[in-house]
Amino acid sequence: MSSFSNPHYMYLFDLKNGKKKLAYGESPEDALDILRIRLTEEEMAEIIPDSYIKINQRELQKYVKNLG
Repeated sequence: MSSFSNPHYMYLFDLKNGKKKLAYGESPEDALDILRIRLTEEEMAEIIPDSYIKINQRELQKYVKNLG
């Protein structure tokens, strides 16, 4: 079964430097797991795991300048 049969969402996690990291997954935990595959340990250490907002694709333009 395709992983896209379950809904996926976009999450913006706060970073320690004040920026935000965009992630995608079924839940915030799933999104962090996907980021762990892509990022180094040092990059993951910058993410504040319990500080995030769920957004939809239409809202992404509002946050582009805050991505880090």
